[in-house]
Amino acid sequence: MTREPPGCRRNSLTSYTLRSITSHRSSHPERCATSSQDAFRAFHPDLKFVGKFLKPLLIGELAPEEPSQDHGKNSKIIEDFRALKKTAEDMNLFKTNHVFFLLLLAHIIALESIAWFTVFYFGNGWIPTLITAFVLATSQAQAGWLQHDYGHLSVYRKPKWNHLVHKFVIGHLKGASANWWNHRHFQHHAKPNIFHKDPDVNMLHVFVLGEWQPIEYGKKKLKYLPYNHQHEYFFLIGPPLLIPMYFQYQIIMTMIVHKNWVDLAWAISYYIRFFVTYIPFYGILGALLFLNFIRFLESHWFVWVTQMNHIVMEIDQEAYRDWFSSQLTATCNVEQSFFNDWFSGHLNFQIEHHLFPTMPRHNLHKIAPLVKSLCAKHGIEYQEKPLLRALLDIIRSLRKSGKLWLDAYLHK
Repeated sequence: MTREPPGCRRNSLTSYTLRSITSHRSSHPERCATSSQDAFRAFHPDLKFVGKFLKPLLIGELAPEEPSQDHGKNSKIIEDFRALKKTAEDMNLFKTNHVFFLLLLAHIIALESIAWFTVFYFGNGWIPTLITAFVLATSQAQAGWLQHDYGHLSVYRKPKWNHLVHKFVIGHLKGASANWWNHRHFQHHAKPNIFHKDPDVNMLHVFVLGEWQPIEYGKKKLKYLPYNHQHEYFFLIGPPLLIPMYFQYQIIMTMIVHKNWVDLAWAISYYIRFFVTYIPFYGILGALLFLNFIRFLESHWFVWVTQMNHIVMEIDQEAYRDWFSSQLTATCNVEQSFFNDWFSGHLNFQIEHHLFPTMPRHNLHKIAPLVKSLCAKHGIEYQEKPLLRALLDIIRSLRKSGKLWLDAYLHK
């Protein structure tokens, strides 16, 4: 490789977007890598600001004789997508409506208040407890979508304000870790549905996904579980357990092992607030059970919403596509409605969110028609479906992958 110019470097977020950069760097941070420029720009709204943090990492340009993974990418798609992003900027679609996000926060706090009042006024019987649990699960799910906005730097112009409020929402309102979320989620965005790069498709041998993995597992006679029944046991170990068991354990251990003391302090503030509020009604053991029941309910909501956009799409090894094509291959949309927008935190516009992760969610529907037009121009499928069909497609996808595994296991 030729000598690295000093201009292209990274901050804490760029490690997820620059990890796959292999060629064609320039001395300007806003032009770091021809093919990966779109990924870099997608995560960094203020390119001059992040340029100051790139000094610890030197990134150079490939010499002409070096092999490149960019040669198979469609330069016309790349050019048109950059023109589309410029159009979005000209339309002020990256400008935030702060009242929108204040109302989201207010309705979460209102749900928390309603939950407490229900138990306080009606007592701790089964019916008030169930109502309170569902209200708190709703507030937790909505806080999850809201922290997602701040984590993507899509609310405030200054990153530090997004980071601060992100820690408050995910820490104090949910008892989780901003650093843990950033580490997982930006890997997912940089390489969605790519094995060994997207942690969201690392299912720890519990499920086989897509078409490539089940066939490979079948050929190698790998059988950690009866995958041909995964569409059935999904209901037992998927939605019920992801948050209350796997995520909760992983979050706590990550904060302790990596000494994320600030995140841990925010998370502790959530647990203190929760137990001070509900131990008087349920006692210590009852409050613990109550908390995990809330997590159990929230986990169903979270899993169905997040998987309806991804698990049904192509899941494979790295294909080295351009940014636009890679996101369209891995994501799909659910039809817009007031309920769908609220229920999914606007993740029903998953395609647009993946293409423009720093765009405020209330503007995603405005750029969607232009994304559809670009897809039509280049013959790229733009999938959009009703909510119920999207949810059912999760089961259909798991069943299909399970059948592929069984066929390969028995006959190949």
